[in-house]
Amino acid sequence: MSKFNRKTGWYVNWSKFGKDVEIFALVLKGTVDIQGMISIEYDEIAKAVHVVWGCTAPHNNIWQYGKQKYLGVGGHLLAIAGELSEKNGFGGYIYGEAMDWELYEYYINEFGALPLPPRENPYNFMISGSATEQIRKGYDYEWTDEVL
Repeated sequence: MSKFNRKTGWYVNWSKFGKDVEIFALVLKGTVDIQGMISIEYDEIAKAVHVVWGCTAPHNNIWQYGKQKYLGVGGHLLAIAGELSEKNGFGGYIYGEAMDWELYEYYINEFGALPLPPRENPYNFMISGSATEQIRKGYDYEWTDEVL
């Protein structure tokens, strides 16, 4: 994971996450081209998946680089988090912190996210199991066991 960092154009250093955080990459079928990554942890207290960080690859990061090769990467990443929540007995519930107001509003308007009270970040949100089910219907993908 150390090659995915700010120096290589990623918004975050992916090797900084602890051992309790799982990282998943979205790639185009038949390639090794990573389109985005998401890090999650299983929150037994909240009975939900916490999206620790999600980010598109530099060539898809319109916010940071003003370009976007593929649309829908963020939706796919949220679908993955929702599926993992479902598989782990949390009913598809996920929560996280948006980077800024614009992204926060996008999650609310596009994915049915609901506001949560602010903590360290004022843009806390949650997405219910029924909403992640709708996301999963709109963004399909296949799992592989490949490791980065």
